[in-house]
Amino acid sequence: MADDHNPPPLAAASARSSQPAVRLRGITKRYPGVVANAGVSFDIAAGSIHGLLGENGAGKSTLMKILFGLVHPDAGTIEAHGRRVTFADAGEALNAGIGMVQQHFSLIDDFTVAENLVLGSEPVARGRLDMGRAERDIEQLSARYRFRVDPTRRVGDLAVGARQRVEILKALYRGAEVLILDEPTAALAPQEVDELMGVLAELRARGRTVVFISHKLPEVVAVCDRVTVMRDGEVVGHRELAVGERGPGPARAELMAELAHMMVGRDLPEPPPRDTTPGDPVLELEGVSDGQRLGPLDLVVRAGEIVGVAGVEGNGQTELVELVLGVRRCRSGRIHLDGVDVTRRSVGTRLRSGLAHVAEDRHSAAVVATLDLAQNATLGFQRTAPLARRGMWLSLRRMRELAASVVTHFQVRAVALSHPLSSLSGGNQQKLVVGREFTRRPSLMVASQPTRGLDIGAAAFVHDELAELRRRGAGVLLVSLELTEILELADRIVVMYGGRMAGQARPGEVDTATLGSWMTGDATVGAAAPAGTVR
Repeated sequence: MADDHNPPPLAAASARSSQPAVRLRGITKRYPGVVANAGVSFDIAAGSIHGLLGENGAGKSTLMKILFGLVHPDAGTIEAHGRRVTFADAGEALNAGIGMVQQHFSLIDDFTVAENLVLGSEPVARGRLDMGRAERDIEQLSARYRFRVDPTRRVGDLAVGARQRVEILKALYRGAEVLILDEPTAALAPQEVDELMGVLAELRARGRTVVFISHKLPEVVAVCDRVTVMRDGEVVGHRELAVGERGPGPARAELMAELAHMMVGRDLPEPPPRDTTPGDPVLELEGVSDGQRLGPLDLVVRAGEIVGVAGVEGNGQTELVELVLGVRRCRSGRIHLDGVDVTRRSVGTRLRSGLAHVAEDRHSAAVVATLDLAQNATLGFQRTAPLARRGMWLSLRRMRELAASVVTHFQVRAVALSHPLSSLSGGNQQKLVVGREFTRRPSLMVASQPTRGLDIGAAAFVHDELAELRRRGAGVLLVSLELTEILELADRIVVMYGGRMAGQARPGEVDTATLGSWMTGDATVGAAAPAGTVR
């Protein structure tokens, strides 16, 4: 990954202006019961990569949305390149040279790269759309930043890393001098992360300014010139990053520990130990296929074992989870839970049989944003004890008690259980979902991207809970785009590519380069173990 290589060189001092690209002074934003930003002030140097770190709910996203014109501050001022500005919307921010690449892509799959980039500002010649000129302009811009993007390609046919470059290119095409990148590596394979780090270095070398929001400390340390850390809506510190702290060694380890402590206000626990012996199978997949994008494949998860499923997004992981849950129909093969054939059983039957599920997309599959916290924290418990009486009467008192225990134990930052789920930050919504599913005390936990959007402190807490499930004798199927998470937790690693198993191994028996090659379909690096040989 990017942090395992020599970091890109810093831009020459002459490439940076003495005047900050952005100056924030006293930015304050209040919501009912919450102060999202409390007098935030700092500068972002022109021609630099500025890291922004903080726990979930620390105020990072609100601050950047204010800078991009999506949220209006209650107090404070913004200067862009020495000129005081106020933005009514994102369009005005773009006109001032500030662009933002959101964590979730906003591209249209059926459009070409060029069509996506010019959407809303189409070039016209003699009253007609001039796509030829647009494609030439995009080719020149792509070449200037070494993006290697074909403007005529359909976006839906591009790999995730290429789509990320298209998003950045779209902001550059519209004149952005300051780029805000929100968790830009969340869905990238290791090689794609390396490519993105190179892109950011090229942007910096050409005088562009980047704000890099990430929960991944190794990436921040590898690429950023300066880091600002926020906690509880306030800036708690800044840190200049020296070249000697970027490469492997004790200096970098000390720096990451320092930044982590600034973020969470405490030292993080050591990774959970692998101290259990796997027992009998709790999940067995035998030649399963959905007849479309998945399989056939074999997979076993045993009691007291975490099996990690790695892969670039869109290579069958979602279909695998849906097949295990019963949401997707199994066209061939068999599925056994705790020795019982559930191939044709319903989702409800599987959940009642000891299955729990942390959904990769909480908004579409795990929560109802308009319901309050208590209702969301108890979804799925309505027909079972202790909430249900006689199968039909719901105890509101017990519902609130269960919800309060989830909120307390999983450290969900919430004003009141009666507030709607939408009042929580994305990370705190995720903690609520994780806490609810862990409360089921399952025999099999299917955890799909369980730490997506979580800061390092919250992620470490979830890791400990997954390890505790393993210690209790539950099996865990961990599907994650984070290779570091897989390597830290899993007893066995399975890599998926094109809906099939590209390889499997145990931690310590394979390096990240081989895993990354399996993830991108390169069978020439390493040797994929045949399905079923590592069980």
